[in-house]
Amino acid sequence: MVIMHIPLNWNMISIMPNAPTKKELSHSRIVGVASRAIRRAGYRGAGVADIMKEAGLTHGGFYAHFKSRDGLLVEAMEHAGLDNLGSLTDGVERRVSQGVSRFRALVEAYLNDIHMERSEHGCVVASLVSEMPRQSGAVRKEACRRVDAMLALVQSVLPHETDKSAAPMVTATMIGALQIARTLGGRAGRKILAQARQSLIDIYDRPSHH
Repeated sequence: MVIMHIPLNWNMISIMPNAPTKKELSHSRIVGVASRAIRRAGYRGAGVADIMKEAGLTHGGFYAHFKSRDGLLVEAMEHAGLDNLGSLTDGVERRVSQGVSRFRALVEAYLNDIHMERSEHGCVVASLVSEMPRQSGAVRKEACRRVDAMLALVQSVLPHETDKSAAPMVTATMIGALQIARTLGGRAGRKILAQARQSLIDIYDRPSHH
């Protein structure tokens, strides 16, 4: 029998990423449920027992994934922020492809009737900002990161001729309008969103003058 020795070319080997483990899948499911729960019902609405039940897991298994409830809240906020960023980005790119400026696209995507109606899939800052100052430790730090991320997003789309210091005011207007619209709901809420959209666009989305 002849044994052939074939030189091994490592450049030809594709290293496949390992499939997620059962524990990793469960962890991800818990965080996803919690990220919707805090946006729907606030920090107090994120009860460990209810979240584990909705995730299809036992209450006793919680501490195999998190050291504390605060640890879950931190990951849930981060997940919610990334989830909202993804949906906003999709909305912005769709509008930009239709010839709309990035600023107007973000305002229209954020101050959107569907965003008002589906809080558990929306902006975590708008859902939690009134509760954030009362948090402490890691939860408060992550809350501040979520606010900073929202400020950075708004600043990134402001027209070039606009003073970047306007970003906090624009951000506050967007978040506040969404909160009030959710409180009023229905036709009154939609009217608030429409007025806020038009006001921001009129002020900041004017054509450049050279």
